[in-house]
Amino acid sequence: MGNKKSDIAVIGMEVMGKSLALNMESRGYRVSVYNRTGEKTKNFIEGPAKGKNIILTYELKDLVDSLEQPRKIMLMVKEGEPVDNFINLLIPLLDKGDLIIDGGNSFFKDTIRRCNFLKEKGILFIGTGVSGGEEGALKGPAIMPGGSMEAYNLIAEIFLKISAKAYDGQPCVDYIGPDGAGHFVKTVHNGIEYGDMQLIGESAWIFKSLFSMSDAEIGDVFEKWNSKDDILRSYLIEITADSMKEVNKEKKQEYLVDIVGDITRMKGTGTWTVQSALELVVPIPTIASAVFSREMSQEKDLRLVMSKHLGIRQSKFEGNKEDFINIAHDALYLAKISSYAQGFALLKAASDVYNFNLNFGSIAKGWRGGCIIRAQFLDEITQAFQENPGLPNLLAYSKFSGFVHKNLWKLSELISAAHKLGIPVPGMSTSYDYILQLSSPVMFSAQVSALQRDYFGAHGYFKIGGTAQPEIIKNDEGKTREFHTEWLLEGRPEKETTK
Repeated sequence: MGNKKSDIAVIGMEVMGKSLALNMESRGYRVSVYNRTGEKTKNFIEGPAKGKNIILTYELKDLVDSLEQPRKIMLMVKEGEPVDNFINLLIPLLDKGDLIIDGGNSFFKDTIRRCNFLKEKGILFIGTGVSGGEEGALKGPAIMPGGSMEAYNLIAEIFLKISAKAYDGQPCVDYIGPDGAGHFVKTVHNGIEYGDMQLIGESAWIFKSLFSMSDAEIGDVFEKWNSKDDILRSYLIEITADSMKEVNKEKKQEYLVDIVGDITRMKGTGTWTVQSALELVVPIPTIASAVFSREMSQEKDLRLVMSKHLGIRQSKFEGNKEDFINIAHDALYLAKISSYAQGFALLKAASDVYNFNLNFGSIAKGWRGGCIIRAQFLDEITQAFQENPGLPNLLAYSKFSGFVHKNLWKLSELISAAHKLGIPVPGMSTSYDYILQLSSPVMFSAQVSALQRDYFGAHGYFKIGGTAQPEIIKNDEGKTREFHTEWLLEGRPEKETTK
């Protein structure tokens, strides 16, 4: 192979790094690889990468020297300090115009900081969300790059070639936006993923308790829901159907799911999604409930104790099995619409605040293949934003709002049946309540709370014209009028201030 230089380098030889290196090589690129502990790189070269156009390096200087200019180096290391450490080690070895790509699950504010830091040194940086797990990284992931357009143009060809391709051949990658945009979109993708997984898990629990269905029967239901033209067809439904049927290797008469510990761990992106929603004042209750449910699952010892103290009584469900399964199908779809609407509302808020200028239709389009939440449903979301990029909320799309009008009772029915059986369904419940709150022109509970705040803290309140005129009252100049009642004075006089 002579002295030909490599097209790109990958630092980090864990599962994702190795898979991406192999993916790049399979598309015709020469790839240099490096790992902090050289043994992992050696095992990779002597194993899956043996005989391939992949160059092993044991020193960062050798890695940098092996690359064509402008150099392109992709970091596939743990988020946080390891990313900063490698950046600091690489800076003295790089020239102006070289590119560092962070392909890990980094916090978007760290990515903004790193973009600004490296810009001052003339080095390009692009924070890139990569979704699809080991298989996706190897065969084609969904890729979400954020940084300068100059940085993206340097890596665009490679990303287009290694990315997943949707059923219509479209690559699942597109420029997301400046600095932290790519990593923010990947974070919200993961938050939506948390919600999806929670809703599917709740559906399975309901089936198991309501009708004493075997795990294989539940798997059959999900397999049916994953059929070609079904609105629920998705990767997560597919793998749920498959995993529910997995038999315990030690005892063939039982299923693996029944002996799996009921503790779901998490790495942080779901928490970041909820934190961002709190900062941006965007309600994402389904995603938050999924995060809290994972936290509750980790309270295993406490749950064992409290189950003896509380002993919640359960009633029997009386209803037709097949009819209820059909209701559950549409209820899950409704909850899914609600959850995605929350995720895209968060993307919209972040786009406005951080000047990401996100293209929501393009984002949904890029999620149709390779990533964990890939689903037929994303075609509808893509179309929704293509028809109306300024859609106030995903639930305003006529196809979704029509489905909600016709079928919302099914989600209510599912929640009611679950609660009668003593099955917690926080994902389903918050999805339902989000729709109810979103469609309430007047929230009486908020009116009560506003008066409570003014009573105990003199925080003030706004006024509306009543239920028939629910808009907030403003003065002739269009400014919001704020009021305060002197609750402790006789006659309770009212003062007005203008904001």
